[in-house]
Amino acid sequence: MTFALDRIDAGYGRVQVLRDVSLTVSPGEIVALIGSTGAGKSTLLRAATGMIPTMAGRIVLADRNLTGASIEAIARAGVAHVPEGRRLFPGLSVRDNLRLGGWRVRSDDLTAVLSLFPALAGRLDQLAGSLSGGEQQMCAIGRALMGRPAYLLIDELSLGLAPVVVDEILDRLVDVAATGAGVLLVEQDAGAALEVATRAYVLENGCVPLSGAAETLVNDDRVRAAYLGV
Repeated sequence: MTFALDRIDAGYGRVQVLRDVSLTVSPGEIVALIGSTGAGKSTLLRAATGMIPTMAGRIVLADRNLTGASIEAIARAGVAHVPEGRRLFPGLSVRDNLRLGGWRVRSDDLTAVLSLFPALAGRLDQLAGSLSGGEQQMCAIGRALMGRPAYLLIDELSLGLAPVVVDEILDRLVDVAATGAGVLLVEQDAGAALEVATRAYVLENGCVPLSGAAETLVNDDRVRAAYLGV
């Protein structure tokens, strides 16, 4: 049940950001999307989840064409989006934020999420807005996982977080992929993303000039110079 963007064009109004972009994510796979600020990474996730319309191309999950589908329909199909900045409800408790993630599947069982992120277990009655940045990111990912998605799309996981916290959360994403869910990780920290990804795409000026196995891209001179500071 592969999730695929096939030759996508997308943007905002008359401003085209993405041009002929194709990528795939398979079950149980972590795929990294790396690129500089303004390359179009967040736009790609918004197009993939129905937040903005596509101008051309197709969005496909298995044999189901999701092109033009609503945010709700794409979520029901099994694609969850963790946006940049987490977008929690700060005035609600951690417990209520997590439960909101499970309403589509009528589930409020927190067991799996708390097993993945035990740091949240002692914070369930705390307001989400009072959590640390790392705990907020855990809560945002946990909320998305409450919907039992087949695919998890995460935008700028490391934003504002200490490297040790980023490493911890990335390790948990490996656990998520081990359950069979596919993960598309949009990340400014290319080195961290490529460490956990099996494959990766490079997005530059709205296009994908380079893609392949993560271990291959780590050793690519262009990637090393542009994104790894080597």
